[in-house]
Amino acid sequence: MRLLERMRKEWFMIGIVLAIAGAKLEPSIGVNGGPLKPEITVSYIAVATIFFNSGLSLKTEELTSALVHIKLHLFIQIFTLAFFPAAVWLFLQLLSITPINEWLLKGLQTVGCMPPPVSSAVILTKAVGGNEAAAIFNSAFGSFLGIVVTPLLLLLFLGSSSSVPFTSIFSQLFMTVVVPLIIGQVVRRYIKDWLERKQPPFGAVSSSVLLMIIYTTFCDTFSNPSIDLDKFSLLLVLFIICSIQLSFMLLTFIFSTRNNSGFTPADTVAVMFCSTHKSLTLGIPMLKIVFAGHEYLSLISVPLLIYHPVQILLGSVLVPTIKSWMVSRQKGVKLMRPTV
Repeated sequence: MRLLERMRKEWFMIGIVLAIAGAKLEPSIGVNGGPLKPEITVSYIAVATIFFNSGLSLKTEELTSALVHIKLHLFIQIFTLAFFPAAVWLFLQLLSITPINEWLLKGLQTVGCMPPPVSSAVILTKAVGGNEAAAIFNSAFGSFLGIVVTPLLLLLFLGSSSSVPFTSIFSQLFMTVVVPLIIGQVVRRYIKDWLERKQPPFGAVSSSVLLMIIYTTFCDTFSNPSIDLDKFSLLLVLFIICSIQLSFMLLTFIFSTRNNSGFTPADTVAVMFCSTHKSLTLGIPMLKIVFAGHEYLSLISVPLLIYHPVQILLGSVLVPTIKSWMVSRQKGVKLMRPTV
């Protein structure tokens, strides 16, 4: 199962490269008004498909057991949706004086505003042996919060566009995100046994639709001759993203392992991954909605496209180290307990 999951991620990374390369070779196919009609197929049908798929695959019953750990949930959600975007904003004030492309810097801010992913944080927490129930709950709950909080954060830090009214953002989000999620959950109730028996490839479906969204996004970029992305800015953004992830993982580790934190080593693992990972599946569709018609949408999307594979790569590399730490800490706790 783990091998299949790893292969799916590798193919998805290859798919991103092919989607961008295809958009570069023939951008006219995926631009607004082109043969693919992304203004309809992507803005509405593709986005709704992703969230219907999420609602259908989300095991709500697995989340109920984690509900009582309020302190843990508050820490993760406040860090993810409050501290993270605020810290990135302060950091970008310093970077604004550098020659880095300003739209890539805005893209870094959008990364900070994104909710946690439903998959990667859970998968890595499980790989380490951490608190999987807490990871599942916070990833799912954070995604639901993100439907409302992320557009607010984007408008707060980046400003609203006169061409995309505030009310239209939420009405489109409601119709393409909330409604499909609810319908997916309702349908799941009636075909739950069949889903558990057959285990449909939910991940492959979402990844395929997401690749279509990425393709059409970059078709808009390459069809616009005024957009120029320099390699220096791109390399700097990659370095910044790696630095942000490692710094925030260390910060969450320090806070969650304090003597008065009340968190177990297994909780700390969930905190580290859930607090620092950001959702590409939710993020790209939201950017597509909030910045609809924006000529620099694809450049704004680039940092999030980089952040996603980096978080999986860094997390996978750190799994043995974190697992070794957690096991040693758990053994230490058991030895400290008085014998009866």
